[in-house]
Amino acid sequence: MRKAIWDEYRSKLKSADDAVKIVKSDDAVYYSHFVMFPRVLDAALAKRVGEVHEVKVVNVCGMHPAQVAVADPEHKSFIYQSSFFSNADRQLSKKGLCYFVPSNYSEAPKKVYRGDLPKPNVMLIKTTMMDENGYFNFGTSVSYMRAACDMADKIVVEVNEGVPYCLGGACENVHISEVAHIVETEKVPLMVIPEAQASEEDKKIASYVIEEIHDGCCLQLGIGGIPNTVGSMIAESHVKDLGVQSEMMCDAFMDLFLKGKINGKYKYNDKTKMIYTFCMGTAELYEFLHRNPACAAYMVDYTNTPEYIARNDNMISINNTLQVDLWGQVCSESQGRKHISGSGGQADFVMGAAKSKGGKSFLCMRSTRMMGDKRISRIVPDIAGIVSVTRAGAQYIVTEYGKFNVKGKSTWEIAEGIISIAHPDFRDELVKAAEDRGIWRKRNK
Repeated sequence: MRKAIWDEYRSKLKSADDAVKIVKSDDAVYYSHFVMFPRVLDAALAKRVGEVHEVKVVNVCGMHPAQVAVADPEHKSFIYQSSFFSNADRQLSKKGLCYFVPSNYSEAPKKVYRGDLPKPNVMLIKTTMMDENGYFNFGTSVSYMRAACDMADKIVVEVNEGVPYCLGGACENVHISEVAHIVETEKVPLMVIPEAQASEEDKKIASYVIEEIHDGCCLQLGIGGIPNTVGSMIAESHVKDLGVQSEMMCDAFMDLFLKGKINGKYKYNDKTKMIYTFCMGTAELYEFLHRNPACAAYMVDYTNTPEYIARNDNMISINNTLQVDLWGQVCSESQGRKHISGSGGQADFVMGAAKSKGGKSFLCMRSTRMMGDKRISRIVPDIAGIVSVTRAGAQYIVTEYGKFNVKGKSTWEIAEGIISIAHPDFRDELVKAAEDRGIWRKRNK
């Protein structure tokens, strides 16, 4: 049997240039996500500019500039789109070379299965090398790869020995019998994301969040410096017996596990396991994940569906945001017309934590940011951008000046509470804005 598998492997070997000939005009081509971006196949497909037309390339947070977009600025052949912008995607978007697809991350597999997203004609995905049973592992980005593979006409894998084999509970592999072509590449380490250096503001924000975390809580940490700072500070605290149900696996979880803070004993889903759908971090984190039975990679509808999240008591969701207004609306995707990232799974975990017995969600930000040489407030009268979490959905808003729970509050109470955690330099003008909007009472402080 093993010989038959390896015979099949050899029969499906192709060069990258030959493998991408499988793509035809009007196809939808799906790439693997985040740091699993298929750089070799992308570069080969980009060479076909002018040969094909209206090829839609679908991705999530491509951490390398998509060459199909770079090589085709006039859109002669390719239309590149992403449902969560990375820095590389943002740079392409500025040039009109990347389009955004709004989505709650938990819904992505269902959207593929029912046809809301384009039917995948071709999958171009980076994987591990094949194992002895004929399986290629999706590595650090399970995401909705299995759903897309189920619906795909053809699957091409770009195998790389530098990819960790990430164990999971389901849907983390594709079998050689499903694969049309195999492209072998040099062993290249995955892109590393250094741990962000915490500022004094970040540490203060984290300290307010940690006040709400106790033994037995289940954690979700989002992308960015503040969630990682919270994790690092928990590692030095007395809190123990934590669980993990998270969209992202980050270095903070590894640190917490190695310090004995995580055991998952009080979890509902996958007791004792840290579950996640994608990972970005340091080389040490990727090494930690490799065949580690303490970690389980699942498809995103399992990690992110609010009802599944809420099965865990004391679910704690910690995410960054960009802007909050006096109505309690939260913007985590854009600054005005400038698109930054995406909705991703933030709303999924805010809702999941709200449904959890004892659950809490925290949307964190520094109170100000710099625009050129001018300091401006992140707390504003009205959102100037895209609402990611509604005023009815948000719970704790946290800045370096404190935290405020907007749930169950009236409009004037929300305005008062949010102004109280704004930077002091901007509070008077925010009070005036609240008065103008009829959401300020004279007896307010």
